[in-house]
Amino acid sequence: MTHPAPAAPADSDPRRLNLLSCNILAGGSIKRYRDYVTHSWKHVLPHGKRANLDGLARVIGDFDLVGLQEADAGSLRSGFLNQTQYLAEAAQFPYWTHQPNRRVSRLATSSNGLLARLQPDEVLDYPLPGRIPGRGALWVRFGEGKSSLVVVIAHLSLGPTARARQLAFLAELLGEHPNAILMGDLNTPAQGQEFDRLYARTSLVRPDHAPATFPSWRPTRAIDHILVSKGIEVEKRWALAHPVSDHLPIAATLRLPAAITTPGK
Repeated sequence: MTHPAPAAPADSDPRRLNLLSCNILAGGSIKRYRDYVTHSWKHVLPHGKRANLDGLARVIGDFDLVGLQEADAGSLRSGFLNQTQYLAEAAQFPYWTHQPNRRVSRLATSSNGLLARLQPDEVLDYPLPGRIPGRGALWVRFGEGKSSLVVVIAHLSLGPTARARQLAFLAELLGEHPNAILMGDLNTPAQGQEFDRLYARTSLVRPDHAPATFPSWRPTRAIDHILVSKGIEVEKRWALAHPVSDHLPIAATLRLPAAITTPGK
């Protein structure tokens, strides 16, 4: 289900799409590895998280589609705030949807989310395979048939065995759709062999540039990605230097084929 929110203007070029993907760590902030231990109490309490979200909202307003991972859907650690909805309203996105995947009592929830300036025509939730449940893929379609754009937001597992099953599932999910985007925290480099099956079975192509996004304070690993079909031109792909989370957001400006219709731009 998508939900309306107040709207703000975006790029009026109907073929240009500005995308952002970010693991927001439920609004938390990490500045060094030892913070995972010394600041562990902050991960289960709402301390400072709303201010961090306000800062992120000021950054994401220039984008057409924003994919979120590790957004809290309303629990103790977020002050019972649906963080996807909060960001959509703060940054004036007209549509938002989310996919809660994991709940730890009333202490914490984790979800994928989408903020959009285009009205989705279909939204589907898929659980991802894995020994430990709680990962998901949020599937969104804009337009109809072969001229539609399919966007999938996912957060893959840390372990390579589970990740291989999840990538195989995503390959089946995307199939040979000619206009597809996969974005999210995929926890592995997009140039590695783990992605071979995905590229072989879908229209997605291996990126020629993958900016490092993790850890946010000294990024050395490119594990957050925006992957696109071969018919979609990537004008620019970059990481945003933003302090929220332990991941940097990854952004891309895309040029869509003339055949794709994106109503509402």
